[in-house]
Amino acid sequence: MDFQKIVENIDTMTCVISVEMKEDGNYGDIRLVAGNPSYIQSIEAAWDGPQLMSNKFVPNSLYQNYFPKDLNFETVCYRAAVEKQPVHTYVHPDRFDFWFDLYLLPLVNEGNMYYCTYTQVVTQKAETKKMTDLSQDVAVTVLNTCIKLSNTTDFPKTLGEVVKDVRDICGSMICCILGVNPIDKTCKVLAEDSAADSKEKTLQSVLDEDPDFYEHIVSKWEDTIGGSNCLIIKNESDMEYLKDKNPEWYTSMTTHSVKSIILFPMKFGQELLGYIWATNFDTEKADQIKATMELVTYFVSSSVASVQLISRLRLLSSVDMLTGVLNRNEMNERIDRIVAGEDHIRNLGIVFADINGLKRVNDDQGHFSGDQLLKRAAEILREVFRRCDIYRAGGDEFMIIIPDTSEKELEQLCAELKKNDLGFGESCFAAGYCYVNDCQDIRKAMHTADERMYADKAGFYEEHPDLKR
Repeated sequence: MDFQKIVENIDTMTCVISVEMKEDGNYGDIRLVAGNPSYIQSIEAAWDGPQLMSNKFVPNSLYQNYFPKDLNFETVCYRAAVEKQPVHTYVHPDRFDFWFDLYLLPLVNEGNMYYCTYTQVVTQKAETKKMTDLSQDVAVTVLNTCIKLSNTTDFPKTLGEVVKDVRDICGSMICCILGVNPIDKTCKVLAEDSAADSKEKTLQSVLDEDPDFYEHIVSKWEDTIGGSNCLIIKNESDMEYLKDKNPEWYTSMTTHSVKSIILFPMKFGQELLGYIWATNFDTEKADQIKATMELVTYFVSSSVASVQLISRLRLLSSVDMLTGVLNRNEMNERIDRIVAGEDHIRNLGIVFADINGLKRVNDDQGHFSGDQLLKRAAEILREVFRRCDIYRAGGDEFMIIIPDTSEKELEQLCAELKKNDLGFGESCFAAGYCYVNDCQDIRKAMHTADERMYADKAGFYEEHPDLKR
């Protein structure tokens, strides 16, 4: 068959791909047999498109000469060439900043060599209409996920429902949403669901047994996926790829009786948020499962990113960035809740603490040293008042709310606080406390504790007039 003549009659970037079939039923090499001028130009000419590993097109060369081994690419080639199925897919491999609209049509095979055409349209931006070109079953599943995530008031619970839906769709033993923090090199199970008859260990139990699971396994997943948008292991042949690419993970999976897995990275922009995976899934429905999980992962990623952003904003609005304790805004809101009866506390203690000698440190050593003194003070406050909320009321003044306490405990805590060395010469804590039985008297307690702290401070400066502010 004259493959070159076939592709030269097509204007759009097109090549012919061959898939070698072995006697044992597995496929072997996948090659780029012939390409039309548009396809060859996309490889050899400098253009604003995907940059490949080679800029020279050689007929009948292995596809790995142009981009790394990709099981998803091999799967669509196998479906079109060997199974004689016309294939259309719209994908965004992570290794390229482009979207690929791909069309594969089967050709007649010659002996053990099977062929298909491979036509691609490349764009820098996603075309949402093509992303939503779904079967009815996939569309219903994705829509259901979107509704659940958008209406949730309990995000962890909703993630649990979503992961159960995904497991049911995949027909898998276990499905999990795993959050990762590449900076801290940690991972955390956000949601997980397992079949009633599953004999696999849950990922949570694996993490409990191996605290270095991120370092050993998860940190290598991006490289294992190899720039594709997901990893699908369906059979022994795919497992051989995994054994070669990531032997430690291969050993872990075989040890835990995992024979198939589908793994999708959750990303928001370029930020890796985690992974969604399903093990021992229904490989007969791999195409439908992949199409479903692509979009489910997209919406779950967006929701996880939104929750994380809200958490960060809440942190910024409630925490003092210098010392790490709660800020004055959070203190005022807490007091309002207590006075309104929304946060009822019996046997309430209030402590005010201040730093003697901070001005001298600022004047003599600079404000950087003054900031370090404030940080050290906050560390000591957290050590002494372990079960309490600590607020930076302003400047070098801190307030602590102690629930279920006694006047004797308050006296002991303040004495313990004042024994601590702040590490900046004569600098030390001044402190005052007040105990009330009824939290409705909190403002009165704050006033009394503040007065006592200033009395303590005045006594210090009487003894050390040279440090007076």
